[in-house]
Amino acid sequence: MSPELRDVISAVLVLSGAVMCLAAGVGIIRFPDVLSRLHAATKPQIFGLMAITADVALNNPTIGTITLVLAIVVFQALTAPVVAHLVARAAYDSHHIRVDVLIIDELGTRPD
Repeated sequence: MSPELRDVISAVLVLSGAVMCLAAGVGIIRFPDVLSRLHAATKPQIFGLMAITADVALNNPTIGTITLVLAIVVFQALTAPVVAHLVARAAYDSHHIRVDVLIIDELGTRPD
C-alpha cells in the first residue's frame, strides 16, 4: 500500500471516528430523556472507537497491536450495550423515564 493511500485512509478513519464520538457527546447533552441519551451514548461511540482503533491497526500492523485492537473492540462492543440496558432498566424501575414517549411499554404490564 502506498504511503499516500495509507494517509488518506488514516485521515478518513480518524475524522469519521471523531465525528461519531462528537455525535455521541452532543446526543448525551441534547437528548431529553435517559433512553435517548443511552442510545446516543452507545451506538456512535462504538463505531467511533472502531474507526479510531482500525486506524491504529492500519498504521502499526503488528500482531500485538492488532490483537489489542480486536480485544478493545470486542470487549467494548460486548459491555456497552449490556451497561446501557442495565442503566435503562434501573431508570425505568426508579421512574426516571418519560413514559409518554414510549411506543410499546413491555415492562408496564408486569406485576410489582
